[in-house]
Amino acid sequence: MGADAELFPLPRGRADLAPGAVHLPDWLDTAGQRRLLAACREWARPPAGLRTVRTPGGGTMTARQVCLGRHWYPYGYARTAVDGDGAPVKPFPAWLDELARRAVADTLGPGATPSDAYDIALINFYGADARMGMHRDSDERSDAPVVSLSLGDTCVFRFGNTQTRTRPYTDVELRSRDLFVFGGPSRLAHHGVPRVHPDTAPPELGLRGRLNITLRVSGL
Repeated sequence: MGADAELFPLPRGRADLAPGAVHLPDWLDTAGQRRLLAACREWARPPAGLRTVRTPGGGTMTARQVCLGRHWYPYGYARTAVDGDGAPVKPFPAWLDELARRAVADTLGPGATPSDAYDIALINFYGADARMGMHRDSDERSDAPVVSLSLGDTCVFRFGNTQTRTRPYTDVELRSRDLFVFGGPSRLAHHGVPRVHPDTAPPELGLRGRLNITLRVSGL
């Protein structure tokens, strides 16, 4: 990146990647980032805290995870951390439901907000070498939009199609404060994180690595 690009960065605006899939940069303000980060640090503590997810094939995910509302494990939901310490999952706070509804209204319009409350959060922590393979969020019984919030390091987010893990897909840069929402025809699109850019988090946040908070309606 040249000096001019650093001095005069291009403005980042809303991007509609596909029907129902919207990237809204800089959606969280500084206070919102700090509140969410402080909460994530508390949620990550045991019991039912941050853990390494093991796949059915015996491998492990490089991003570590903690859940609220219900505990996700490949490929279902439980009331307890069945693949962790077995403790009851932490509750999903009402303010996260309010945040998710505002996110959907700001991206897809007020008419897209679901009638049921958001009740599940999957919080993934990415270190410098962490990745997330292409997958679909298909373990819920609701088709309500998924809300994704980013804190910390910038990542490459790969948003694909509903049929296959391969092309066509679009790579978009998600930075701290960014919002990404996908619902409607894009609700079951494959997506993943092929790369994280280390040491790109806002210094004032005091976070090394990337946090991704995804909010969902379980329909369970």
